[in-house]
Amino acid sequence: MLVYRLPLIRSCVVAAGLAVSGCVAPGAPGTTQTAGAAEDFNDPFENTNREIFAFNQDIDRNVLVPVAKAYRSVVPDPMRQAVHNFLQNLDGPVTFGNDALQGEAGLAGNTLVRLAVNTTVGVGGLFDIATQMGVPYHSNDLGVTLATWGFVEGPYVVVPVLGPSNPRDLVGQVGDGFADPGNYVASQHHLLVAVFARTAVSGIDQRERNIETLADIERTALDYYATIRSLYRQRRQAQIRHEPSNLPNPTPVQGNDNEPTAPISYSIAK
Repeated sequence: MLVYRLPLIRSCVVAAGLAVSGCVAPGAPGTTQTAGAAEDFNDPFENTNREIFAFNQDIDRNVLVPVAKAYRSVVPDPMRQAVHNFLQNLDGPVTFGNDALQGEAGLAGNTLVRLAVNTTVGVGGLFDIATQMGVPYHSNDLGVTLATWGFVEGPYVVVPVLGPSNPRDLVGQVGDGFADPGNYVASQHHLLVAVFARTAVSGIDQRERNIETLADIERTALDYYATIRSLYRQRRQAQIRHEPSNLPNPTPVQGNDNEPTAPISYSIAK
């Protein structure tokens, strides 16, 4: 049963991140953000968030990006796409559960069709036959479900390693981890390594798909932290409204969305 305890490990990471983020209270000595900034971005722990963001950037530059580039160099594109498709298919049951919890019958039906077609004809999800049939992929998670149910997002936080988030999305991550059938199956066979491998490969896959996009944003942004904060919130709002988004995933260790297919446009809220 060790594998099924992985969500507890993630919970500990989440709790630690929140605890660190909470070390700097709004208006405490040493904080520099204005009241207007706190209201606009709901980022009362900005100073601490920026420190964690810098730490995450070091990990990204020294670990994630080199590994993602090596993955791109060693693994041919068709195989990388097959891995991406497989990971998305593994997320299908959790996506379906959240579609149903949100009362999105159409989305739930699409997810069931995708699971059935890609798991069978698509050889376990390695080939995205459903999209070719006109049933496109969509992401969904418990954070979106909680937003649909009226739960507020809470303050913006940057969690060590996990990146941009908020309390509502963190709770959603933990809940999705418990609900994931893959974790349950792995727990029954005492395969902790399988769960960690899935998480690692998913993170590498997402980072590889956003190398150039995020590098361009970092190079052109006057304030990369503020840009990523705005990007994260705009992307999550689009997901909550179930609207298509061409925004890149600023949190590659979370989720397994499709890469952007249209020119990227984003704005920084004032």
